[in-house]
Amino acid sequence: MSESSLNDNIRDFYDQSTHLWLDTWGEHMHHGYYGPDGKEKKDRRQAQIDLIEKLLDWGDTRSATQILDAGCGVGGSARYLAARFKARVLGMTLSPVQAEEGALYNRKAGLEDQVQIEVRDMMRVQKADGPFDLIWSMESAEHIADKQQLFERFSDVLAPGGSLLMATWCHRKPIPTLSRKEQKLLAKLYRIYNLPPMVDGEQLASFAEAAGLKSVLQEDWSDAVAPFWQEVIRSALELRNFSLLLKTGWAVLEGAWAMRYMRKGYKMGLIRFVVLQAKKTDA
Repeated sequence: MSESSLNDNIRDFYDQSTHLWLDTWGEHMHHGYYGPDGKEKKDRRQAQIDLIEKLLDWGDTRSATQILDAGCGVGGSARYLAARFKARVLGMTLSPVQAEEGALYNRKAGLEDQVQIEVRDMMRVQKADGPFDLIWSMESAEHIADKQQLFERFSDVLAPGGSLLMATWCHRKPIPTLSRKEQKLLAKLYRIYNLPPMVDGEQLASFAEAAGLKSVLQEDWSDAVAPFWQEVIRSALELRNFSLLLKTGWAVLEGAWAMRYMRKGYKMGLIRFVVLQAKKTDA
């Protein structure tokens, strides 16, 4: 699939599904954090905020003034980071629906002067947009086919001394080789969620290092976020939400059905939730 076709499919999926997600879960469109072993009981929306805080703590991020939220959805993280650091944040999404909703959230939060959300491919970010002292990539890099180019783009727009924090979907390290059963499950997820082939965490880190980024670390937080998919399934089956789901397009219905594949992938140890941090050295 070409890059333009992939982007069209991603845009259409989020244009169709965003209102349903917002109505059910709110402005944060990412996993939640349920403790290191995934056993902490908490409100699902609090779990999403906790994931943001845990990633910031892990990356030892104490300040930021210019932030890029690459693949920002409706800007939930962008607004959180803007308020936390009193920073200016540029968010990029392929979905006009998400950008429109994000602008409404910005005004409601009184952050329209700090947070800007554009309909733009994150791979088109330019030096003139930055430089950024923090690039935030929360569950968006899995949609990018050329991950080496993605890290090179990020390295190019980071300010000297700037940091990258990323959370993304990966598959397990292919030792032993991925089985036919695992490959079939991945193929279903790739098609339904508009994903190019995934990589493993070590490959992800090697791309960052090849792009010239330093102090690259990656960790597997799969256990900590694994309860998320059961929470999503449970919320989708609530009567009110289920009736809303039935009114959406086929792609969204199929995406809802595929949640069971994600949950199965976590149980199999196939789907991994990987976080990565890296820095650009001083010029």
